[in-house]
Amino acid sequence: MTSATPVSHVLDRVLVLEMVRVTEAAAISASKLIGRGDEKAADAAAVEAMRAALNELAMDGTVVIGEGERDEAPMLYIGEKVGSAIGSGPKIDIALDPLEGTTITAKAGPNALAVLAVAEEGNLLNAPDVYMDKLAVGPGYAEGIIDLAKSPTENVKAVAAAKGVAPHEIIVCVLDRPRHADLIAELRGLGCGVVLIGDGDVAGVIAVTNPDTTIDLYMGQGGAPEGVLAAAALRCVGGQFNGRLVFRNEDERARARKWGIEDLNRIYTRDELAKGDCIFAATGVTDGSLLKGVKRLRDGLITTQSVVMRASSGTVRWVSGEHRNKR
Repeated sequence: MTSATPVSHVLDRVLVLEMVRVTEAAAISASKLIGRGDEKAADAAAVEAMRAALNELAMDGTVVIGEGERDEAPMLYIGEKVGSAIGSGPKIDIALDPLEGTTITAKAGPNALAVLAVAEEGNLLNAPDVYMDKLAVGPGYAEGIIDLAKSPTENVKAVAAAKGVAPHEIIVCVLDRPRHADLIAELRGLGCGVVLIGDGDVAGVIAVTNPDTTIDLYMGQGGAPEGVLAAAALRCVGGQFNGRLVFRNEDERARARKWGIEDLNRIYTRDELAKGDCIFAATGVTDGSLLKGVKRLRDGLITTQSVVMRASSGTVRWVSGEHRNKR
């Protein structure tokens, strides 16, 4: 992302740090369920807290990527209106995942996050809750270095050539799922290092932007909501992303058309998933490569670590919070 992105004065009214307060609320609430083995309860706690925090903001917000669609999700469904100034405040599109890593949280594993992205109305892809093929690379490469229409081998070789290394020196992050068996075999056939993660592919995509992770590429299929969130984050800090919606049946295709998606085979670039000025925020629920998790200390003190990014300024802020009297 460069400074060429125009500043959104609409987003100026939705303060950057207010977004952190929203993800903090979700993370703190979900943290009560860490290691308790109940995915649904952890997710519900995060959803309720995030919804309540969003409704305190003076905006006319619309959830475009959420927990599901009306009648399939009790709250924060796609199309739901949030904010305290509906009909009068700035019109904001919201992509969110109150708890990215429900299984991680239930099992007390690493990299669970509360995440959201906001942009002006019409600037985030309004997509159904389906799967998405994803391909991401960090900053510093010529535009178009990756292409989801090409094979994993072709993409690895292109990045390796641009980086000036052999393909076997490339490291790829992949969700550890049975559906990725062929992808993992192809990558290992090239000699690539494959970092397998159990969940949390927003953090997995963002990892390509951090040299300390040594991860060059992210590949594989995961949730479309996480794809839009990851694209918004990369828009703020750089890197390239390709995404293609995956439909398992005619019902899912019909839902996509309902939300205005006509070309069901389209490959979206980062800037087609998240346009213009964006704000991305995340708070750690459990410790991970991106953020530390929520800590509950003596005397009722709770600590959090968050990151908030903005596309127009290219600014990344790391926010450490101390919360007292939180029950």
